[in-house]
Amino acid sequence: MRKLEIGLLWKENKTFVIFITLMLIFRSALADWNTVPTGSMKPTILEGDRIAVNKMAYDLRVPFTTISLIKLADPERGDIVVFDSKASDKRLVKRVIGLPGDTIAMNNNQLTINGQAITYDEVNQNKGDNSSDRLEHLMGIAHKVHISDINNHLFANFPTVTVPAGHYLMLGDNRDNSADSRVIGFVPREEIVGRSRDVVMSLNYDNFYLPRIERFFSKL
Repeated sequence: MRKLEIGLLWKENKTFVIFITLMLIFRSALADWNTVPTGSMKPTILEGDRIAVNKMAYDLRVPFTTISLIKLADPERGDIVVFDSKASDKRLVKRVIGLPGDTIAMNNNQLTINGQAITYDEVNQNKGDNSSDRLEHLMGIAHKVHISDINNHLFANFPTVTVPAGHYLMLGDNRDNSADSRVIGFVPREEIVGRSRDVVMSLNYDNFYLPRIERFFSKL
């Protein structure tokens, strides 16, 4: 009688169970979305953005694990990546700045990579909090960064470092308010979950969680 009940239950619900299983496998190994709760990637990513994560950008993994079956590619400079940081015990979203073997330094929020000084164009200035948005020309990749105009020695400067093999140097676009490689160190390749290039949807945390329609399905 018990087996009959279980068999009947399975027959009535197997389509739903298979759907849920496939959806979980899809989200685990192929693609997912991540909620961004902080402003460490402003102005590129805002608090309340839900970003799409391509989990097959770099690896094909065993579902529900971090085991890589096939390496498809390596992160490139300028990529926005999602990674499970053991150092911070959190899932983080940052931008790839340094590749394995690169030498990198920062002086007053200006990067130097492999001896080449990165150039910046001012986009707008916020006199209220002594900060500005600048266009960072990251060796062929142009993107906005938010920088304090007051020299913050804790975050605005670091001496020349060399990125070790199998690791990456990550920075947030909100340069003075990001717990990135300046705090957690270099990020191991195996911690990287995937790459993000799109916002799926966005809720404004400062305005009763109302949707920011203009950010729905927008490019990063």
